[in-house]
Amino acid sequence: MAVILTWLHGATAAVAGAFEPADFRAIDEAVSREIGSGNVPGAVVLVGGRKGTLYRRAFGYRALEPEKLPMTEETIFDLASLTKAVATTTAVMQLAEQGKLALDDRVERYWPEFGSSGKRGVRVIDLLAHTSGLRSGFSGDPAWSGYRAALERIEAEKLLWPPGTKFLYSDLNFVALGELVARVSGLPFEVYCDRRIFARLGMTDSGFRPGPEKHRRIAPTSYRNGRLLWGEVHDPTASRMGGVSGHAGLFSSADDLALFARALLGFGAAGSGTILRPETISAMAAPRVRANGNGWWGLGWEVAPAFDFSANGSPHLAFGHNGFTGTSLWIDPDSRHYAIVLASRLHPGDAGDAKPLRAEVARIVARALGRFPAEKKEARQAAAGETAGAGAGPVRVGVDRLVEQDFAPLAGRRVGLITNHTGVDHAGRRTIDLLSGTRRVGLKAIFSPEHGLAGGSEARVPSTVEPVTRIPVHSLYGSVRRPAGRMLEGIDALVFDVQDAGARFYTYITTMAYAMEAAAKRGIEFFVLDRPNPINASAVQGPVLDPDLKSFTGYFPMPVRHGMTAGELAAMFNGEAGIGARLRVLEMTGYRRTAWYDETRLRWIGPSPNLPTLAAAVLYPGVAMVEAANVSVGRGTDVPFQVVGAPWIDGAELADYLGRRKIPGLSFKAASFTPGSDRYRDRLCHGVRLIVEDREQLDTPALGIELASALYRLYPGQFELEKNLALVGARWVLQAIKEGRDPKAIARAWAPSLEAFGRVRAKYLLYR
Repeated sequence: MAVILTWLHGATAAVAGAFEPADFRAIDEAVSREIGSGNVPGAVVLVGGRKGTLYRRAFGYRALEPEKLPMTEETIFDLASLTKAVATTTAVMQLAEQGKLALDDRVERYWPEFGSSGKRGVRVIDLLAHTSGLRSGFSGDPAWSGYRAALERIEAEKLLWPPGTKFLYSDLNFVALGELVARVSGLPFEVYCDRRIFARLGMTDSGFRPGPEKHRRIAPTSYRNGRLLWGEVHDPTASRMGGVSGHAGLFSSADDLALFARALLGFGAAGSGTILRPETISAMAAPRVRANGNGWWGLGWEVAPAFDFSANGSPHLAFGHNGFTGTSLWIDPDSRHYAIVLASRLHPGDAGDAKPLRAEVARIVARALGRFPAEKKEARQAAAGETAGAGAGPVRVGVDRLVEQDFAPLAGRRVGLITNHTGVDHAGRRTIDLLSGTRRVGLKAIFSPEHGLAGGSEARVPSTVEPVTRIPVHSLYGSVRRPAGRMLEGIDALVFDVQDAGARFYTYITTMAYAMEAAAKRGIEFFVLDRPNPINASAVQGPVLDPDLKSFTGYFPMPVRHGMTAGELAAMFNGEAGIGARLRVLEMTGYRRTAWYDETRLRWIGPSPNLPTLAAAVLYPGVAMVEAANVSVGRGTDVPFQVVGAPWIDGAELADYLGRRKIPGLSFKAASFTPGSDRYRDRLCHGVRLIVEDREQLDTPALGIELASALYRLYPGQFELEKNLALVGARWVLQAIKEGRDPKAIARAWAPSLEAFGRVRAKYLLYR
């Protein structure tokens, strides 16, 4: 069989990050092999990330009968069940955001007739999560036709089991959801999707019942009653309903699905409409119920380890959906990549199989994204004489312990939860959902720290409502920074579950302390669900904060790297700062102090927008010490805290100077970059790229002083040293830099204060 190959113009130049030409050749070979075996007549594969499309290629034929037509990248496919995720789930979550429906409401509130035949207990969220108790479909039913006839059959359906008790993937759930969208919005389902989703994103190839102008671009499916389905939905139920349903009927192209994936990852084109809030996307993609096999189901999406394997081999959780016709879309929020495979496996004889192709593409993408960190870890283990799999872990964090105890520590409490997107258990389930889903706990309010509930904001954050549970979310980084007044009414326990970054000036720990103070004043119990220090809890480094410099970025006199977990810090703040809260820490199991985050077997979730990777977090305590001055530390680039520069710096000069300083564990290269946000936005900066050679040897606060000293020495009339006082935290250090003292001597001079802090710290350590 001939294979038609069409490359995206410039595709080779677009290859970035972990991908290499060999990876894309492997995709070529996999698709060609599946075409040759007869599993699919052709396919379009697209892989993308932050920088746009990395790979986009068409193979084979979109039609074999009645004539052979080559596949093109612009081919439009019958997406089948991808309709559920792309159209229906998005529409329902939009309406939930707008307060027009609540996911916990019973369906009969919006559709009274639905509640008949014993279905009164079914909630909207049960339909989204496939736990309604409805059977999988209408297959085998007597002949019927028409949209209204389908709704009447839904109304007459009886449940197989009580809602919320079992998972069963069901088309009927999404037939019902499509009707809910129409009833709540006042628009026909397909009109709502066209206006509120596709038009906003510029998805011009997407829609139900495509018109004749698109016919030649559509991949046909199979024959029905002797007629080739070409631009008509293949799904029999959707076909009987007239081509429009919440479970099937959507047609689209790879490029349109890429626009959709990029919108969910926050990469939407400038000026394009947003379709969902970040916190809604996080809730939608969080694992909620065990599906068939070992996977999970979120809200309208499957949640599974599809690709992006972390350094220790543990899979990150992606969310995605497959379609019966041979289509798939998977999105990985951790690696910020997406993969689209579109094939018409049913053409022409209804006998193809796209599963092997989808699985092989996922495997290739996983290998590419996991290669670099895996190799680095193996090299480090070999150098240290470790064996594979050695180290801490598997670690179970505080919320895991809470679930293991059947929520006993919080039983009967009315809880306020301080959390964000990092508040998940080892399987990726949100603490919000775990607490709201048990009858033992009354989750009454949510509090979000800097960067908001979804962890993506760089500005002040307004208070809002959590879209899934409809629980109020009080921002502690907006008009107030402490919970107070009505926020705490009716609450008898505050729970803190947020991932810290391990540096004194990271504001999440100050938010924790402020909340402890508020709890102490009201006699409210305070719980910390403990989490690892991502840069290990053994290294204690840097200058100790001057007591009179206490601020939101420095709550307690401690060094830049404090070497403590959030639970240990809470105990220290409570005792040494005299807070006097009724504190309880739910400790981790399997954790040891010397472990870096990638040795815990936990999934890395960037705690804030500019700490997307552990590599950024490792350098953060040092590089951030100079960022209050007139330099860029890479915010708004792909390598935040791994570069330092400004338009007025000579990169080669700075790299040479720092290289001659022979800073342990680190090397420097001259680099130029253009930040997309923050200081020097859209301006070319020159400076250095910091390359960690051995993180165990690296003293990051000492690095911070080296950077400050180098910039002050090389550019004395330009570098604004004094602006870094709050982050450095010690006046004597800045004075020593001004006097020209050697940075290594400055670092040695803070040893006595570190010893004094170490004696205080030792009283509160929970782990070995």
